[in-house]
Amino acid sequence: MKLINAEGLVIGRLASNVAKQILNGEEVVIVNAEKAVVSGSRKAILTEYRSRRELTHARKGPHYPRMPDRILKRTVRGMIPYQTPRGRTAYKNLKVYIGIPKEYEKKKFETVAGASKVPARFLTLGEVSESLGAKF
Repeated sequence: MKLINAEGLVIGRLASNVAKQILNGEEVVIVNAEKAVVSGSRKAILTEYRSRRELTHARKGPHYPRMPDRILKRTVRGMIPYQTPRGRTAYKNLKVYIGIPKEYEKKKFETVAGASKVPARFLTLGEVSESLGAKF
């Protein structure tokens, strides 16, 4: 099982790395999802995430989450073949948390090498979630 601290990591790079790992059968736990970084200008990021939420139909979907842990998990889901049995079983090997749960507090966390280059303009996933109306 791999423990990854998402604090200061770029969400897309982190998600692609995690997608490869879970497709290889590894279990991955990501903590501090609200501190992951989305690159780009504030206006562009917020309009993108708001348009994803407004694209949906209340009953039929596609349903796009507000909470930062669920947004990160959904981002990883977009990078795996989710509609196939292999993708579904891989997706079950991923756990994402807001903050650090008590069972993982004393464990050592890994980091993703290519995902730590924080761009000049960015928002944290927590800020994006709060602008969508999430309370965590």
